[in-house]
Amino acid sequence: MTFVKVLPVLFTFHLSLFTSSCGGRRTTASQEAGDTVVFKYATQLSIVRHKDYTEVVVKNPWKEGKILHSYLLVPDSIDPQDISLTSYHSPLTSTIVRTPLRRSMMFTTVHCAMLMSFGCEQSIAGVADLKYIKIPWIHEQVKAGRITDVGEGMSPVVEKIIDQRPDALFLSPFENSGGYGRLEEIGIPIIECAEYMEPSPLARAEWLRFYGMLFGCEARADSLFAVVDSSYNALKALAGNHKVQSSKFKAQSSSTVLLDKVTGSVWYVPGGRSTIGQMIQDAGGDYPWADDDHSGSVSLPFEAVLEKAGEADVWLFRYSSDHDITPAELLSEHHGYDQFKAFRSGEIYGCDVERSLFYEESPFRPDWLLGDYIHILHPDIPNLPPLRYYKKIKKLKN
Repeated sequence: MTFVKVLPVLFTFHLSLFTSSCGGRRTTASQEAGDTVVFKYATQLSIVRHKDYTEVVVKNPWKEGKILHSYLLVPDSIDPQDISLTSYHSPLTSTIVRTPLRRSMMFTTVHCAMLMSFGCEQSIAGVADLKYIKIPWIHEQVKAGRITDVGEGMSPVVEKIIDQRPDALFLSPFENSGGYGRLEEIGIPIIECAEYMEPSPLARAEWLRFYGMLFGCEARADSLFAVVDSSYNALKALAGNHKVQSSKFKAQSSSTVLLDKVTGSVWYVPGGRSTIGQMIQDAGGDYPWADDDHSGSVSLPFEAVLEKAGEADVWLFRYSSDHDITPAELLSEHHGYDQFKAFRSGEIYGCDVERSLFYEESPFRPDWLLGDYIHILHPDIPNLPPLRYYKKIKKLKN
C-alpha cells in the first residue's frame, strides 16, 4: 500500500498554481463551481464535490469564522498532482487524504464503534487508550495482534504508529490544546473529529455522512443517518404528543429531571444547549437549566443544585462500576443526596458506562438514548423498547 502523505495546497481566489511538495509539479486551478453537499443539521462542516476530489472544511467551533482544518479527499485512482483545483476559499493549507481509507488509527472508542456500524471495522489498524474502549471485538483483535495498541492518547508511541503505516489518524480536537505534538510531524493525515461540538444531537450524528465519504461507504452512512434522523424525530413527536394529551386531561404532563451527580467538590450540570440538555427537552421532560446558554457542562456547588432541582421528579446519572450502584453507596459519596425528592421517592436511574455501550453508541445513535429518556419520563406510553443504557436503582429500605 502506498504510504499516504500530507501535501500543502494553496488556494487563491484568482487563477492559481497547485504546487505539490512531492516533486514540485504544477497544475492550473480552474474556476468551475463544484456541487455543495447539503447538510440538514450539521453546522461545523462544509463539503464541496469537484470532478477529481472533494473539498472538506471543518470550521473552528471555538473561533467563529475561522477554519480548524481543511481537506482534499482524492480517490486513490487519481494522482493528486493531476487534479484541477477549483476552490474559491481564501488562502489556506489543506491536507490531502487518499480515499477510501483502509488502515486508520482510532483514538476514541466512539469512532471505533462508528466504523463497526459501517461494517468497516477491518479498517482499524490501531487504537489508543485501549482501557477506555469497551468493545470486546477490539480487545480480541489487539490480543491476536491484528490491531496495534499504541498506548495513551495524550502520549502515544509514535514509532508504533509509523510501523503500521496508517492512512489517517482520528483524533478529537480541544480548545487551546496546543496541537498534536510529534503526530503532526510524521506525514500522516490527522482527521480532526469535532462533531462533539455540534449544537444538537442530530447535528453531531450527521457527521456519519462525512466519515462515510472517508471510508468509501457513503451510501451506507447516508442510509444509517436517515434511519437515525427518522427514528429520533418520530420519538420526539411521540413524546410531544403525549405531553399535550396529558395536559388536556389535567394529568402531570412532564417530569422535572435532575442530571448527573457530584464529582469531587462540584456538580457538573449539562448546560441548556448541551446535547443531553436538549434531549431531555425533546423527551418531553422539564429541565431546570433549560434556559442556560452553555453547550457544555456548568460547574455548580451542591447547594445551588439542591436549591434549583431539589424537587425534581426524576434523577438520571452516569457512573462507572462493576456492579449496580445502591442508594447506600450514593449516600456514602455525598450525604446530602437524601435531600432530593427523587432520591426519597426512588425515582433514580443510573447508567453504568463500564457495562453499557453508552459512550460508544449514543453520539451517533441519539435516537437510542432518546428512547431511554422517553421510557423513563413517560412510562405509560405503550410499546416502547426496553431501557438500553439506564437502569432503575432500587429504593433505599427504611
